[in-house]
Amino acid sequence: MQCRSCGTEIAEKALICYRCGTATTEAKYQPAPLPRKGAWSSRTLIATVLVIAVLVLLALYVLSGMQ
Repeated sequence: MQCRSCGTEIAEKALICYRCGTATTEAKYQPAPLPRKGAWSSRTLIATVLVIAVLVLLALYVLSGMQ
């Protein structure tokens, strides 16, 4: 049998080519797909942190003016 990638003669029962490492058959299992980006993308996270920081500063300003 010949390697489908490099053409090297390999054994009939070989799982991979000893020369280039190419698999001789298709993978039985495919890798799991990567999860999609959730609701918390980097822009959303940054915006949320900035809004919280502004609210905390505003609360501190209002509380310091009351004393």
